[in-house]
Amino acid sequence: MNRSNPGRSGRSIGGADFLQLDPAEALPGGLADWLTDRLRTAISTGHLPIGTRLPATRTLATDLGISRGVVTESYQRLTEDGHLTTHGRSGTIVARAQFSTTPTEPRRTTSTTVLGAPDLEIFDNLRAAPARIDLTPGVPDLAAFPRTAWLRAERAVLNDLESANFGYGDPAGTPALRRAVANWLARNRGIAADPDDLIIVAGVAQAIGLVAQVLDQRGVHEIAVEDPGSLGSRQHLQNWGMHTPPIPVDDRGLQVDVLRESAAKVVMVTPAHHFPTGVVLDGERRRELIQWAADGGLIIEDDYDAEHRYDRPPVPALRAMLTDQVIYAGSISKLLAPALRIGWMLAPPQYKDDLIGRKRLADLGNAALPQLTLAHLMESGELERHLHFLRRRHRIRRDAMVTAIHNYLPTATIHGAAAGLHLTITLADTINDTELAASALAKGVKTHPLSWHSQLPHAPGLVLGYAARTTTEITEAIATIASVPTNS
Repeated sequence: MNRSNPGRSGRSIGGADFLQLDPAEALPGGLADWLTDRLRTAISTGHLPIGTRLPATRTLATDLGISRGVVTESYQRLTEDGHLTTHGRSGTIVARAQFSTTPTEPRRTTSTTVLGAPDLEIFDNLRAAPARIDLTPGVPDLAAFPRTAWLRAERAVLNDLESANFGYGDPAGTPALRRAVANWLARNRGIAADPDDLIIVAGVAQAIGLVAQVLDQRGVHEIAVEDPGSLGSRQHLQNWGMHTPPIPVDDRGLQVDVLRESAAKVVMVTPAHHFPTGVVLDGERRRELIQWAADGGLIIEDDYDAEHRYDRPPVPALRAMLTDQVIYAGSISKLLAPALRIGWMLAPPQYKDDLIGRKRLADLGNAALPQLTLAHLMESGELERHLHFLRRRHRIRRDAMVTAIHNYLPTATIHGAAAGLHLTITLADTINDTELAASALAKGVKTHPLSWHSQLPHAPGLVLGYAARTTTEITEAIATIASVPTNS
């Protein structure tokens, strides 16, 4: 079909030259990104009008000489974006055009309503704000969720599940998931853990809240935090009445000497991949922090993004070296999806019972069926295969963002490229990063100003997530940010 003669609404279109697609245009390993981008562009330009029925996945894959799985994934992403819809035997239909940011369109996403001073509603407001390209950090590629593997695991669990297992369970989590997580941590994080010591929680956010409640009950009302450091984590701690004195982070990680001078007794850290700068706590600082804990301090270790490392194997968790003074927390949110709300904790014995008691009062324990399904994925090897797939894809997208920053923002300094799902850039001191992020949002690109995550004075910058975007979208987003006028 010639591109100048798009299919009519309601008609099925296909053929060997459908949209003149040429898989040779795709970057190595980026076929799904390429196809998704080409179809999204065709929808937005009207070459695929609303109501058009797309070729069957098998047909298009054969015509293009690519894997059917690539076409299926592309259709799935566009369906989740709202561009396509599936109508049983009617096939896959174009549902709407791409979000447009024309000057006449009403805009409610301004620096005062969305990107002002961060308050408790800031993340909800930003999440609800429309954007053409969303570079929000901490968001995995939701289109890559292994639906087929998850459904297969869920069916296997249901086939063997006894009726009694549908009742209330242990608030600390199902034995099956605690065993699976213990094995996962041993293989991937170097942690030797007894399954009975694990507590299954609704993500790291709940773990932080439970720890804050237990420490508050014991007379601890202050938890030192990294600076820059996660605004979200800080808000959770403050919600439970904790003071959060900032401890600066440099290119070697947390400044432990400043922590000692602060007289804080508890500190929360992200040592494997610091949020937001991406720095890994170096060997000397790790030893200093371990000694600080051995002298009576308590470490809350958020193992943020630990598995997503591209230059070498991830560093071992602090918990692997110091069990009695580390409360360890991790989750499945960056590996599968935040919607599952499944995480885990390991706590020293003196805190375990109190934490389980708080978990019981919070929700009686996580839902059992998702726990059992995840346990099956972990034990079958499916989760590790999925992680290997994600690493390949994320590396391509990371490289695209680094290249785009070099091309469009050559004066920016890049931080955290070796691991994780985001990059941080720092900019000239004369730039107001909140205003820059607000202006970028007005142009359809969503991101975080670095100043949100700082209590101490720090260079302005942006925190840019890349895991959920195609290489084309990433390049376009960085070019858009570069087009925003600044007073630099």
